[in-house]
Amino acid sequence: MPQLELITSKILSPAQLQKALNLWQFQSKKVVFTNGCFDLLHPGHIDYLSKARDLGDILVIGLNTDNSVKRLGKSGNRPVNNEQARAMLLASLRFTDAIVLFDEDTPYELIKKIQPDVLVKGNDYKAEDIVGYDIVSAKGGEVATIPLVEGYSTSSIIHRIQTG
Repeated sequence: MPQLELITSKILSPAQLQKALNLWQFQSKKVVFTNGCFDLLHPGHIDYLSKARDLGDILVIGLNTDNSVKRLGKSGNRPVNNEQARAMLLASLRFTDAIVLFDEDTPYELIKKIQPDVLVKGNDYKAEDIVGYDIVSAKGGEVATIPLVEGYSTSSIIHRIQTG
């Protein structure tokens, strides 16, 4: 399979996601889910996502659509990269198994659909405050937080670019 096709095949529609989830469940794979904007991919993202993947067999990333990012109240120039570009960059990471876009303000409905075995966010969240905590906990899954790499954030990168 050509490399570009391999990358884009990881970006799933809701129907494709359901088929993949059925297969992974049949294979008894441990599914890890995380979400975010991932606007300007940086070493902090790579560290976080690779550690998330280490918690299971499959890493599914819920990616905020452009409209969803705008509603999060980030600066007016966000996202810097559009949803297709952000999805493609995430899909090019070898430890990423699936990317699915969501347009809601939170990934709650997506988490309800996926029913991950492990739900992951950065340690700037308390586990019980993570969206989907109730869903994953009710099924006996794990909600984990991962330490963030200091010195890396999309906002700080944008600020450095703007201020020279």
